[in-house]
Amino acid sequence: MTTKKLWGGRFKGTTNEFVESFTASVHFDSRLAEVDARCSQAHAKTLLTADILSQTEYEEIVDGLDKIIEDIQSGDFLWDQSLEDVHMNIEARLIEMIGEPGQKLHTARSRNDQVSSAFKLFLLESGDELRDALLTLQEGLLDKADAHTHTIMPGFTHLQNAQPITFGHHLMAWFEMFDRDLARLADWHGRTNSSPMGSAALAGTSYPIDRRVFQTAMGFHSITRNSLDTVSDRDYAIEFVAVLSTLMMHLSRCCEEVILWMSPAFGFISLPDELCTGSSIMPQKKNPDVAELIRGKSGRVIGHLNGLLMLMKGQPLAYNRDNQEDKEAVFDALDTTLQCVNAMALLVSGISPNPSRMLELASQGHPTATDMADWLVRHGIAFRSAHEICGKAVSLANQRNVELHELELAELKDLCDSFEDSVFDCLTLEGSVAARNHPGGTAPEVVAEAINAARARLVAQSHSEEA
Repeated sequence: MTTKKLWGGRFKGTTNEFVESFTASVHFDSRLAEVDARCSQAHAKTLLTADILSQTEYEEIVDGLDKIIEDIQSGDFLWDQSLEDVHMNIEARLIEMIGEPGQKLHTARSRNDQVSSAFKLFLLESGDELRDALLTLQEGLLDKADAHTHTIMPGFTHLQNAQPITFGHHLMAWFEMFDRDLARLADWHGRTNSSPMGSAALAGTSYPIDRRVFQTAMGFHSITRNSLDTVSDRDYAIEFVAVLSTLMMHLSRCCEEVILWMSPAFGFISLPDELCTGSSIMPQKKNPDVAELIRGKSGRVIGHLNGLLMLMKGQPLAYNRDNQEDKEAVFDALDTTLQCVNAMALLVSGISPNPSRMLELASQGHPTATDMADWLVRHGIAFRSAHEICGKAVSLANQRNVELHELELAELKDLCDSFEDSVFDCLTLEGSVAARNHPGGTAPEVVAEAINAARARLVAQSHSEEA
């Protein structure tokens, strides 16, 4: 491959060796190679329809780029750092292969709209891969939740026993987090799906091209509306990593619970040996390292978001070389998040609940005190008064070292004459859970309905994506 720079006409001397190495990006942006070559084929079609290329020249370019794509896929493509980036490497190789037709390919475009087009398409396709991984994770959550709609566990606020819930209800809370992540990904996809090509360096192009030829060929939904904004915009990269950061925050929260639940102090779940590691010194240890690593990697992705915001905040319009720094951050954030989503799917499938331990802890700390207050309200007591009465009942139970349902009716009547035997029906964990039978509640039949509705949404979403 030639090492002559494709922009070298204005320059008399050679580039300083250190500067050449410092400014090169091909060692990481070569990841865009295949999509960049496809974009060049679509651009050639634009030039053909504008009578800038002949049919023969167009076919030579397309065939040459097909061969380059084959070499890229097989690992036979030779990269040259002196050509700076993926775009120049592919163009130089094409010219070397087919001669003058290859020299015409860059007509009516700039590396500025070229890189934006390739980067956007790469992220859009990667977003589809991430969506599929999230759907797999959600399907695993639904399967696990479906098996535990009646498994009672403590629900916490401030990490203190609050009210009893079901394990299925808790897993569906995780599901809803990831459902919002999918919605954010879809919103990002809609804003990103506009074609930059034709914006050229910053002002558009004087050639009589039809920008919609490239748009249609590459599957973009629309074309961008302002050339200056188009080539300097990296909102799509920042927003993508923002979506990843929120998703990683959700994964981290879930993993924090896995770590707590697996500890002997909780003992709510166990994980299979193949998803855990041991200690080099303590033979009894079984550590949830996968969950801990997901939790740790969340900070890495969120850090990339901060880095991208700082990268862009001081840049005037239009393109600046600073933007070369966007790709390593985005690539790493994407790779890290995809790995973590797949790892979380493994964790979910491997979780084995310990229902007896969950039930034991769910009964501690007077978790049905609110149900007692609600019973009083249904019997004519204002809620604030009921709240005070039940607070006194809790204090009495603490003094006697018993749970609320273990108090005598006479003791309760000393606090309020309205108490009757039926109050004890609502003080059981099963009664408390069953009473929350409104949409979004933790009652087993409601959770089962939520699971069925979620399954239907996933099926509908899968069908719409296939269409």
